[in-house]
Amino acid sequence: MSPDPVPGRAADPRFLDCESSAPEAVPHRAVAVIGIPAATPYRSGRAHSASAPAAIRRASAAQVAKLAHYDFDLGGPLLPAGGRLVDCGDLAFDPDDLPGNRARIAATYATLLARGAAPLLLGGDDSVQIPALGAFAARGEITILQVDAHIDWREEVEAERFGLSSTMRRACELDGVRTIVQVGARGTGSARPSDVAEARAAGAQLIDMSILRAKGMAPAIAAVPPGRPVVVCFDVDGFDPSVVPGVLGRTPGGLAYGDVVTVLNGVAERAPIIGFNIVEFVPEADIDGLGTRTVCRLAMLGAGLLARSAAR
Repeated sequence: MSPDPVPGRAADPRFLDCESSAPEAVPHRAVAVIGIPAATPYRSGRAHSASAPAAIRRASAAQVAKLAHYDFDLGGPLLPAGGRLVDCGDLAFDPDDLPGNRARIAATYATLLARGAAPLLLGGDDSVQIPALGAFAARGEITILQVDAHIDWREEVEAERFGLSSTMRRACELDGVRTIVQVGARGTGSARPSDVAEARAAGAQLIDMSILRAKGMAPAIAAVPPGRPVVVCFDVDGFDPSVVPGVLGRTPGGLAYGDVVTVLNGVAERAPIIGFNIVEFVPEADIDGLGTRTVCRLAMLGAGLLARSAAR
Protein backbone atom coordinates (compact mmCIF):
# COMPACT_ATOMS: atom_id res chain seq x y z
CA MET A 1 0.00 0.00 0.00
CA SER A 2 1.28 3.49 -0.85
CA PRO A 3 2.04 5.78 2.10
CA ASP A 4 -0.27 8.66 2.87
CA PRO A 5 0.64 12.06 1.41
CA VAL A 6 2.66 14.32 3.66
CA PRO A 7 0.24 16.70 5.44
CA GLY A 8 0.18 20.11 3.79
CA ARG A 9 2.10 18.83 0.76
CA ALA A 10 1.13 17.65 -2.68
CA ALA A 11 -1.17 14.63 -2.88
CA ASP A 12 -0.50 11.63 -5.14
CA PRO A 13 0.90 10.90 -7.64
CA ARG A 14 4.44 10.86 -6.29
CA PHE A 15 7.45 10.81 -8.58
CA LEU A 16 7.95 7.19 -9.66
CA ASP A 17 5.49 6.22 -6.92
CA CYS A 18 8.26 6.56 -4.33
CA GLU A 19 7.62 7.04 -0.63
CA SER A 20 6.54 10.41 0.75
CA SER A 21 8.62 12.34 3.23
CA ALA A 22 8.56 15.72 4.89
CA PRO A 23 11.85 17.58 4.32
CA GLU A 24 12.74 17.37 8.01
CA ALA A 25 12.41 13.55 7.89
CA VAL A 26 14.25 12.74 4.64
CA PRO A 27 16.64 9.80 5.10
CA HIS A 28 20.36 10.50 4.98
CA ARG A 29 21.74 10.41 1.42
CA ALA A 30 18.30 9.95 -0.11
CA VAL A 31 17.37 11.65 -3.36
CA ALA A 32 14.64 14.09 -2.31
CA VAL A 33 12.20 15.23 -4.99
CA ILE A 34 10.78 18.69 -4.32
CA GLY A 35 8.28 20.49 -6.53
CA ILE A 36 8.51 24.28 -6.64
CA PRO A 37 5.85 25.81 -8.92
CA ALA A 38 7.21 29.39 -8.91
CA ALA A 39 9.12 31.96 -6.89
CA THR A 40 9.49 35.41 -8.45
CA PRO A 41 7.48 35.91 -11.65
CA TYR A 42 7.69 39.26 -13.39
CA ARG A 43 4.81 41.71 -13.08
CA SER A 44 4.08 41.38 -16.80
CA GLY A 45 4.20 37.60 -16.70
CA ARG A 46 2.73 34.69 -14.80
CA ALA A 47 3.77 31.50 -13.07
CA HIS A 48 4.10 29.86 -16.46
CA SER A 49 5.64 26.56 -15.29
CA ALA A 50 3.48 26.03 -12.21
CA SER A 51 1.87 22.89 -13.65
CA ALA A 52 5.19 21.23 -14.55
CA PRO A 53 5.88 19.35 -11.27
CA ALA A 54 2.52 17.58 -11.45
CA ALA A 55 2.95 16.82 -15.17
CA ILE A 56 6.37 15.26 -14.58
CA ARG A 57 5.05 13.16 -11.70
CA ARG A 58 2.10 11.93 -13.77
CA ALA A 59 4.39 10.97 -16.64
CA SER A 60 6.60 9.01 -14.26
CA ALA A 61 3.76 6.59 -13.46
CA ALA A 62 4.39 4.74 -16.73
CA GLN A 63 7.98 4.05 -15.66
CA VAL A 64 7.37 2.54 -12.23
CA ALA A 65 7.25 -1.06 -13.45
CA LYS A 66 10.69 -0.65 -15.05
CA LEU A 67 12.63 0.67 -12.08
CA ALA A 68 14.56 -2.55 -11.56
CA HIS A 69 15.35 -2.88 -15.28
CA TYR A 70 18.75 -2.03 -16.77
CA ASP A 71 19.02 1.65 -17.68
CA PHE A 72 21.47 2.13 -20.52
CA ASP A 73 21.79 5.86 -19.81
CA LEU A 74 23.08 5.05 -16.32
CA GLY A 75 24.79 1.71 -16.78
CA GLY A 76 22.52 -0.16 -14.35
CA PRO A 77 19.17 0.18 -12.57
CA LEU A 78 17.97 3.69 -11.81
CA LEU A 79 18.92 3.44 -8.13
CA PRO A 80 22.14 1.74 -7.03
CA ALA A 81 22.08 -0.81 -4.22
CA GLY A 82 20.93 0.96 -1.06
CA GLY A 83 19.75 4.06 -2.93
CA ARG A 84 16.55 5.74 -1.75
CA LEU A 85 14.16 8.09 -3.47
CA VAL A 86 11.51 10.13 -1.63
CA ASP A 87 9.03 12.78 -2.70
CA CYS A 88 8.60 15.84 -0.48
CA GLY A 89 5.65 17.20 -2.45
CA ASP A 90 5.32 20.81 -3.58
CA LEU A 91 6.13 24.05 -1.79
CA ALA A 92 3.36 26.61 -1.62
CA PHE A 93 3.53 29.60 -3.96
CA ASP A 94 2.06 32.96 -2.95
CA PRO A 95 1.86 35.45 -5.86
CA ASP A 96 1.47 38.29 -3.33
CA ASP A 97 4.57 37.45 -1.26
CA LEU A 98 7.58 36.91 -3.52
CA PRO A 99 10.16 37.38 -0.74
CA GLY A 100 8.22 34.82 1.28
CA ASN A 101 8.39 32.35 -1.60
CA ARG A 102 12.17 32.72 -1.76
CA ALA A 103 12.55 32.39 2.01
CA ARG A 104 10.44 29.21 1.99
CA ILE A 105 12.62 27.67 -0.73
CA ALA A 106 15.85 28.64 1.06
CA ALA A 107 14.62 27.20 4.37
CA THR A 108 13.47 23.95 2.78
CA TYR A 109 16.78 23.49 0.99
CA ALA A 110 18.70 24.24 4.15
CA THR A 111 16.73 21.48 5.88
CA LEU A 112 17.28 18.96 3.07
CA LEU A 113 21.00 19.65 2.84
CA ALA A 114 21.46 19.49 6.60
CA ARG A 115 20.01 15.98 6.46
CA GLY A 116 22.50 14.98 3.77
CA ALA A 117 19.85 14.70 1.07
CA ALA A 118 20.44 15.15 -2.66
CA PRO A 119 17.60 17.41 -3.89
CA LEU A 120 15.93 16.88 -7.27
CA LEU A 121 14.00 20.07 -8.04
CA LEU A 122 10.97 19.87 -10.30
CA GLY A 123 10.28 23.47 -11.29
CA GLY A 124 8.83 25.86 -11.82
CA ASP A 125 10.33 28.88 -13.55
CA ASP A 126 14.05 29.67 -13.50
CA SER A 127 13.70 32.03 -10.54
CA VAL A 128 13.08 29.12 -8.16
CA GLN A 129 16.76 28.22 -8.44
CA ILE A 130 18.14 31.41 -6.89
CA PRO A 131 17.30 30.68 -3.22
CA ALA A 132 18.09 26.98 -3.71
CA LEU A 133 21.57 27.80 -5.01
CA GLY A 134 22.07 30.10 -2.05
CA ALA A 135 21.47 27.18 0.30
CA PHE A 136 24.03 25.02 -1.52
CA ALA A 137 26.63 27.79 -1.58
CA ALA A 138 26.17 28.49 2.13
CA ARG A 139 27.42 24.97 2.92
CA GLY A 140 30.61 24.94 0.87
CA GLU A 141 32.24 25.51 -2.50
CA ILE A 142 30.28 24.37 -5.54
CA THR A 143 30.39 24.37 -9.32
CA ILE A 144 27.24 25.29 -11.22
CA LEU A 145 26.60 23.54 -14.52
CA GLN A 146 23.85 25.40 -16.33
CA VAL A 147 22.23 23.94 -19.46
CA ASP A 148 20.13 26.65 -21.06
CA ALA A 149 19.44 28.43 -24.32
CA HIS A 150 20.09 31.68 -22.42
CA ILE A 151 22.74 32.87 -19.99
CA ASP A 152 20.37 34.56 -17.47
CA TRP A 153 22.79 37.37 -16.62
CA ARG A 154 20.46 40.39 -16.47
CA GLU A 155 20.97 42.65 -13.44
CA GLU A 156 17.23 43.28 -13.30
CA VAL A 157 14.08 43.09 -15.42
CA GLU A 158 11.07 45.26 -14.59
CA ALA A 159 12.96 46.41 -11.46
CA GLU A 160 13.09 42.78 -10.24
CA ARG A 161 16.56 41.36 -9.43
CA PHE A 162 15.43 37.82 -8.56
CA GLY A 163 13.52 36.91 -11.72
CA LEU A 164 14.15 34.19 -14.27
CA SER A 165 16.53 36.26 -16.42
CA SER A 166 18.92 36.96 -13.50
CA THR A 167 19.58 33.48 -12.12
CA MET A 168 23.26 33.15 -13.01
CA ARG A 169 23.98 36.81 -12.23
CA ARG A 170 22.68 36.25 -8.69
CA ALA A 171 24.53 32.93 -8.45
CA CYS A 172 27.87 34.53 -9.28
CA GLU A 173 27.44 36.79 -6.24
CA LEU A 174 27.35 33.83 -3.82
CA ASP A 175 30.62 33.25 -1.97
CA GLY A 176 30.45 29.48 -2.30
CA VAL A 177 30.08 29.49 -6.09
CA ARG A 178 33.55 28.98 -7.52
CA THR A 179 32.83 28.06 -11.15
CA ILE A 180 29.88 28.59 -13.47
CA VAL A 181 29.81 26.57 -16.69
CA GLN A 182 27.01 27.60 -19.05
CA VAL A 183 26.18 25.17 -21.84
CA GLY A 184 23.90 25.49 -24.84
CA ALA A 185 23.32 29.22 -25.39
CA ARG A 186 22.14 30.06 -28.90
CA GLY A 187 19.99 32.50 -30.85
CA THR A 188 18.81 35.65 -29.11
CA GLY A 189 17.36 36.04 -25.64
CA SER A 190 17.25 38.67 -22.94
CA ALA A 191 21.05 39.12 -22.80
CA ARG A 192 22.55 42.36 -24.10
CA PRO A 193 26.17 42.49 -25.31
CA SER A 194 27.09 44.05 -21.96
CA ASP A 195 25.58 41.08 -20.10
CA VAL A 196 27.69 38.64 -22.09
CA ALA A 197 30.82 40.71 -21.49
CA GLU A 198 30.09 40.92 -17.77
CA ALA A 199 29.45 37.17 -17.52
CA ARG A 200 32.81 36.46 -19.10
CA ALA A 201 34.52 39.08 -16.94
CA ALA A 202 33.07 37.37 -13.85
CA GLY A 203 34.66 34.10 -14.98
CA ALA A 204 31.63 32.31 -16.38
CA GLN A 205 32.61 29.76 -19.02
CA LEU A 206 30.18 30.09 -21.92
CA ILE A 207 30.16 26.87 -23.96
CA ASP A 208 27.61 27.93 -26.54
CA MET A 209 26.09 25.81 -29.30
CA SER A 210 28.57 27.02 -31.91
CA ILE A 211 31.36 25.48 -29.82
CA LEU A 212 29.43 22.26 -29.27
CA ARG A 213 28.59 21.92 -32.97
CA ALA A 214 32.25 22.34 -33.88
CA LYS A 215 33.83 20.23 -31.12
CA GLY A 216 31.16 17.96 -29.67
CA MET A 217 30.32 17.67 -25.99
CA ALA A 218 33.92 17.37 -24.72
CA PRO A 219 34.44 21.12 -24.03
CA ALA A 220 31.38 21.22 -21.78
CA ILE A 221 32.62 18.27 -19.74
CA ALA A 222 36.22 19.49 -19.53
CA ALA A 223 35.12 22.90 -18.24
CA VAL A 224 33.89 21.34 -14.97
CA PRO A 225 36.68 21.23 -12.36
CA PRO A 226 37.36 17.73 -11.05
CA GLY A 227 36.32 16.88 -7.52
CA ARG A 228 34.30 19.96 -6.53
CA PRO A 229 30.56 19.24 -5.99
CA VAL A 230 28.29 20.20 -8.88
CA VAL A 231 24.75 21.53 -8.93
CA VAL A 232 23.08 21.02 -12.31
CA CYS A 233 20.75 23.85 -13.35
CA PHE A 234 18.78 22.54 -16.33
CA ASP A 235 16.44 24.87 -18.19
CA VAL A 236 14.64 22.56 -20.60
CA ASP A 237 14.85 25.11 -23.42
CA GLY A 238 18.47 23.94 -23.60
CA PHE A 239 16.99 21.04 -25.56
CA ASP A 240 16.17 21.59 -29.19
CA PRO A 241 12.42 22.37 -29.44
CA SER A 242 11.96 19.21 -31.51
CA VAL A 243 12.87 17.35 -28.30
CA VAL A 244 11.00 19.52 -25.77
CA PRO A 245 8.55 21.89 -27.50
CA GLY A 246 6.88 22.92 -24.23
CA VAL A 247 8.87 26.07 -23.47
CA LEU A 248 8.18 29.80 -23.54
CA GLY A 249 10.42 30.59 -26.52
CA ARG A 250 11.27 27.80 -28.94
CA THR A 251 14.80 28.38 -30.27
CA PRO A 252 16.12 26.01 -32.95
CA GLY A 253 19.57 24.48 -32.84
CA GLY A 254 19.59 23.08 -29.31
CA LEU A 255 20.80 19.89 -27.67
CA ALA A 256 19.53 16.41 -28.41
CA TYR A 257 18.67 14.14 -25.51
CA GLY A 258 21.70 11.96 -26.25
CA ASP A 259 23.95 15.04 -26.04
CA VAL A 260 22.64 15.69 -22.55
CA VAL A 261 23.24 12.10 -21.44
CA THR A 262 26.83 12.38 -22.68
CA VAL A 263 27.48 15.68 -20.89
CA LEU A 264 25.90 14.69 -17.58
CA ASN A 265 27.60 11.30 -17.40
CA GLY A 266 30.90 12.92 -18.31
CA VAL A 267 30.49 15.51 -15.57
CA ALA A 268 29.49 12.83 -13.04
CA GLU A 269 32.77 11.02 -13.75
CA ARG A 270 34.70 14.19 -12.86
CA ALA A 271 32.83 15.42 -9.79
CA PRO A 272 29.90 14.49 -7.52
CA ILE A 273 26.53 15.86 -8.55
CA ILE A 274 24.82 17.00 -5.33
CA GLY A 275 21.79 18.84 -6.71
CA PHE A 276 19.75 18.67 -9.91
CA ASN A 277 17.28 21.42 -10.88
CA ILE A 278 14.81 21.12 -13.77
CA VAL A 279 13.03 24.34 -14.69
CA GLU A 280 11.05 26.19 -17.36
CA PHE A 281 8.95 23.32 -18.68
CA VAL A 282 5.52 24.56 -19.84
CA PRO A 283 3.22 21.52 -20.21
CA GLU A 284 0.48 23.62 -21.82
CA ALA A 285 2.82 24.33 -24.76
CA ASP A 286 3.81 20.69 -25.25
CA ILE A 287 3.00 18.75 -28.42
CA ASP A 288 1.50 15.26 -28.13
CA GLY A 289 3.20 14.72 -24.76
CA LEU A 290 6.65 14.63 -26.39
CA GLY A 291 8.29 17.11 -24.04
CA THR A 292 6.61 15.68 -20.95
CA ARG A 293 8.07 12.24 -21.63
CA THR A 294 11.52 13.70 -22.27
CA VAL A 295 11.53 15.92 -19.17
CA CYS A 296 10.35 12.97 -17.07
CA ARG A 297 13.21 10.95 -18.51
CA LEU A 298 15.61 13.81 -17.65
CA ALA A 299 14.31 13.77 -14.07
CA MET A 300 14.95 10.02 -13.90
CA LEU A 301 18.48 10.53 -15.21
CA GLY A 302 19.02 13.23 -12.60
CA ALA A 303 17.73 10.96 -9.83
CA GLY A 304 20.08 8.19 -10.92
CA LEU A 305 23.12 10.48 -11.05
CA LEU A 306 22.31 12.02 -7.67
CA ALA A 307 21.89 8.59 -6.10
CA ARG A 308 25.22 7.41 -7.51
CA SER A 309 27.03 10.48 -6.20
CA ALA A 310 25.40 10.07 -2.77
CA ALA A 311 26.51 6.46 -2.63
CA ARG A 312 30.20 7.31 -3.11
